[in-house]
Amino acid sequence: MPASRVTVRTAMSAVLVLTLVGCGSNRQFDDTGRETSATSPSSAGRAAAPPSGTAAPRGEQMKIQITINDQQFQATIFNSAAGRDLIAQLPLTVDMVDHGAVEKTGPLPAPLSLDGQPEGADPDVGDVGYYAPGNDLVFYYGDQSYFPGIVIIGRLDGDAASRIAELDGAVTATVEPRTA
Repeated sequence: MPASRVTVRTAMSAVLVLTLVGCGSNRQFDDTGRETSATSPSSAGRAAAPPSGTAAPRGEQMKIQITINDQQFQATIFNSAAGRDLIAQLPLTVDMVDHGAVEKTGPLPAPLSLDGQPEGADPDVGDVGYYAPGNDLVFYYGDQSYFPGIVIIGRLDGDAASRIAELDGAVTATVEPRTA
């Protein structure tokens, strides 16, 4: 066989081996069961589920109550540095504005820690986020694509995202720890 064919065949074999080695080895799932990947921007910002058998006790997730006008919403905040920083600031009142009919955002009194967080995230409808460049708390009720500076810190419970979507314009949200 000519030397050029050997080189091409060797190169193709190396690519195949590298591809197979990389396939399936990075599969991770977040606490909602969605697949995440360390290399996918669409899953950035989500804490990977711990290995099987080492899941954090449910008590480590932090529950909050959000009141807007006369409506109450609940959310679960993830046990992360940013999540713990948010909980430490509670109770608080946040004046929020609507952005692009996909999110309500408002400034927090102090920045949240970015320790252990990726450079950005692609939030899902119903995510609670932190937009680091603006120091904003964010409730996502529409489809927002990946953007640098977004950190996913929790999830709205139940139908909260659709109910928040029905609130027109600016709102004032009271956020406090949820008891019982």
